[in-house]
Amino acid sequence: MEKLQRNERIAALIKILSDQPNQLFTFNYFVENFNCAKSTLSEDVELLKGIVEKFELGTIETVSGAAGGVKYIPVLGKEKVKTIVSNLCNSLSDSNRILSGGFLYMTDIIYNPTVVDNIGKIFAGQFINDDIDYVVTVETKGIPISMMTARYLNVPLIIVRRDSKVTEGSSVNINYVSASSRRIQTMSLSRRAIKKNSKVLFVDDFMKGGGTARGIIELMKEFESTVEGIAVLISTKEPSKKFINEYFSLMILNDVDEQQNIIDLKPGIKLD
Repeated sequence: MEKLQRNERIAALIKILSDQPNQLFTFNYFVENFNCAKSTLSEDVELLKGIVEKFELGTIETVSGAAGGVKYIPVLGKEKVKTIVSNLCNSLSDSNRILSGGFLYMTDIIYNPTVVDNIGKIFAGQFINDDIDYVVTVETKGIPISMMTARYLNVPLIIVRRDSKVTEGSSVNINYVSASSRRIQTMSLSRRAIKKNSKVLFVDDFMKGGGTARGIIELMKEFESTVEGIAVLISTKEPSKKFINEYFSLMILNDVDEQQNIIDLKPGIKLD
């Protein structure tokens, strides 16, 4: 391959690293593909670091040693996160989203690729240093957000089902109490899905009482694994005492007033 100009190498670096976030690439990989000296590549990486940080796109991390290399960490800057969360709150506070029973219409948000991509980056950035092995969600609305989170953490996505599927072989089934309905429900996961002693991040679109999250914690115990974090798009203010204590919520729903057509939705993180 002919030698590339610096601007060509930088463009290729950005493309390769951003397409596979949190994936470590050796310097030799780029040296061989770009047909350049290692010292030249090091200069390119340093330049790219400055570009990424300037535009708050994350960070470029270099790892020294024989097994070292370079990778892109998708941790968004505070201003970008502030803009994303503020826009989400404004969009979801539209009174036209109120459904009977005090529910919110969120489907257009949850299945918007650009929106869920940004949410995935925020969630991944929150747990990037927790050595997560899997992202876990419960079918079905949490899947898009969970998929993007898994992508930016560079780990597999595991989908827990409401009932077992023949195509997934033998499974572990547990019963749990839904905090919102107080009904006993079932969740199922294939025995082959998760390795023992894994660390998982549970991601969901909505949480009221935390019953599903508590169920996931109990399910992971059956796999001798632990839930290292819980991330939800929206959690409700009430009940204040939930089945879990620690969780990361991007937004908090204080109230839905059907009579006044008012949705009181606030950021769940500090935007100062």
